[in-house]
Amino acid sequence: MLTLFAAAFLFGLAFNAAPGPVTAETLRRGLRGGFGPALGVQLGSLVGDLSWAVLGLAGAGAALSVPILRVPLELAGAGFLLWLAWGAWRDARRPGAFVAGEGAAARRGALAAGAAMSLSNPQNVSFWAALVAPMAALGVTDVMTPEAAVFLGGFALSSVLWCFVAAGIVAWCRAILTPGLHRALNLGCAVALAAFGVVAAGGAARGLAGM
Repeated sequence: MLTLFAAAFLFGLAFNAAPGPVTAETLRRGLRGGFGPALGVQLGSLVGDLSWAVLGLAGAGAALSVPILRVPLELAGAGFLLWLAWGAWRDARRPGAFVAGEGAAARRGALAAGAAMSLSNPQNVSFWAALVAPMAALGVTDVMTPEAAVFLGGFALSSVLWCFVAAGIVAWCRAILTPGLHRALNLGCAVALAAFGVVAAGGAARGLAGM
């Protein structure tokens, strides 16, 4: 069990540290409001990640291979990511957007934004579904087994720790920002979020074409 927990812990670190839309939104919110908003996005994303993990281990990946179920989720995810990209673009154009007083605005909806990005990403459940065979080799054969609980516990613990580490890094970066660097980082977030949104929209378009 200890080996399984350690494997899940390390996997959680690798999974959460990988760059993606959640990283971009964590940075954007953190640049505006510091540690709290960045942590909110990370914790919200964790709710979605754990939900998809349970669904993936329970076999939901096969259901989401059906276009009529997958396409609406991809469209919703694409629209949300493009909306966030527009927000980052607006922040980049606002001089002094990281001055005192922005914290409350950045905190509003941070938790919900993180959860929405994770829950509207069908790639998450496909990712977990692809891990069924490797996890079976570790003894995780069913979502209701003690082994599955240990694995999810290790993943959850490392994910929670990463939430605080990521938010701390962003808060530290905010403390040393100049207006020009703040603008450049927000532009980078806008481009990244828009790119992820376009990729999700492309997946939805291919799904529609195959229906």
